[in-house]
Amino acid sequence: MPTPLSTEDIDRIARKRAGAKLGWYLHALVFVLVNLGLYLASDMAWGTRAWSVKPLLGWGLGLFLHGVSVWLVGDTSGLRERMVQKERERLLRQNDKP
Repeated sequence: MPTPLSTEDIDRIARKRAGAKLGWYLHALVFVLVNLGLYLASDMAWGTRAWSVKPLLGWGLGLFLHGVSVWLVGDTSGLRERMVQKERERLLRQNDKP
């Protein structure tokens, strides 16, 4: 049976999770600003924006994977916490059976 978390552990985990989420928000903001600048530069300076799509798609994939790691898969995910809780409950039910 897992031991309850101390107040310090809860604070450390909460700070780590908040930091990961803020890191993703900053990544998304920089992504939008830089790609907007690339779009404007390619459209205004050279009259074509075909080349500005490539960094957008590449970096967009990176941003997506970063988001998956922060929101769905990593230690910061509610999904992981729910899965751990379900496993705990299953093990407790098995342990209670005679």
